[in-house]
Formats: sequence, C-alpha cells, structure tokens
Amino acid sequence: MTATTATTATTALSGARTAATAARVLRQLRHDPRSIALMLLVPVLMLTLLRFVFDGSPTTFDGIGASLLGIFPLITMFLVTSIATLRERTSGTLERLLAMPLGKGDLIAGYALAFGAVAVLQSLLATGLALWALGLDVIGSPWLLLLVALLDALLGTALGLFVSAFAASEFQAVQFMPAVIFPQLLLCGLFAARDTMHPVLEGLSDVLPMSYAVDGMTQVLTHTDMTAEFVRDAGIVAACALLVLALGAVTLRRRTP
Repeated sequence: MTATTATTATTALSGARTAATAARVLRQLRHDPRSIALMLLVPVLMLTLLRFVFDGSPTTFDGIGASLLGIFPLITMFLVTSIATLRERTSGTLERLLAMPLGKGDLIAGYALAFGAVAVLQSLLATGLALWALGLDVIGSPWLLLLVALLDALLGTALGLFVSAFAASEFQAVQFMPAVIFPQLLLCGLFAARDTMHPVLEGLSDVLPMSYAVDGMTQVLTHTDMTAEFVRDAGIVAACALLVLALGAVTLRRRTP
C-alpha cells in the first residue's frame, strides 16, 4: 500500500474504527465513577434542588424547569468531555492512537458516539424525574422534551471536544466554561425574553445555539403538537452540534505542547 493510499484509508471515516473508539471510551468511563456521577446524577440533583427552591411557586418551576432540563445536560457534558479528551492528549494516548490506522474523524465520531450513549441515559433520567417525580407540567409530548434534552447533551459533548484542542491543562479546559457557556446562559432567554434585550445582545443571542434549545423547550411547554418553530429550533441545535464536531476533528491535536 502506498503512502497516499494509506493516508486516504486513515482519513476516511470508518464505522469499525469509530465503534472501537466508542467502546474504549465507554470502558474507561466505567472505571471513572466521579465522571459518571457528574454526568448522570448532577442534572438530577440540580433539578430536584430547583423544584424545592420554588416549592411555594410551582408555576415558576414549570416556567423555567423545562429550559434547565436542557441546559444542565449541556453544561455537564461540556465539562466531562473537554476534560476527558484533554486528559487523553496530555497522557500521550491520542498520539499513540493517531499513529495507528485511526483518523481524527474516527476519533471524534467515536467520542461523540460514546458520550452520546451516556447522554441518552442522562436525558432519560433527568426528563423522567422532572415529569413524573417533580411534577413538571408540560402541554406537549414528553418525547419532544426528551429529544431537545438529548440534542443539548450532544451539543455539550461537541463543544467539549472542540475546546479541548485549545487547552493545555484540565484547569484551562474548565476555564473555557465562562467563555463558552456563561454568555449563552445569560442570553438564551432564560432570565429575560430575548426580544426585550438590547438590539446588539438580541442579535448575538440569535447566533448562539443555547437560545434555540430554550426556544424548543418553550414550544413543548406551551403547545400540544409539534410546531414548525420546534422543528426549526431542534434542527438548528442538531446542525450546530454536527458543525462543532466537524471543527473538533479539524482542530484536534496529537499532543499538548
């Protein structure tokens, strides 16, 4: 096999290599109870705490609980994914893996598949708790609520994979959270309606994916059927996740200088 052929074979996305990468990541997660607790239990605990904070005003919990059902998974998946990916690069694991017939696309897709599987479980737990244990009252289908929560978790995974390429340590990876997550949290419409913001901030919120995640949750909260706005919001969140994953594959580095 020539060098060009080998490069092409490695560059092309392979289902077998992607699945093998995902299985390896899941095996590592199985031996990391702290990360599992962060991904699965923290959103559940935060929603429970929020319910009792608004114990005297259930309608307030209904108003913001659905939005936070999508925001909490995004934040936790961002943290865990960025740190886990950076840890593999600083330990030299990524360099050894990429020296094998394994492309960056295979690696990113494998991570996305593994953390996506965890995101499914995380979304099921958080959505089930909010609806059937905490009494979150939604007019629309719970399955649509689950879909948006899952898309948000996948978006958090994609953002974590992307920013890990620009961090030199786990501490730096955590420092990206105020830059990447907090502006979206403030401008997504959770604290104030986006159309009441300063025009500059409103325009900025229009290009941030978390805004559409909150809008999608609001559509489920207030409409019995799937609306065109919901389809648009879910599509934008999914497209942003895919775009950031592609950028993560381009910017992924073998090692930390």
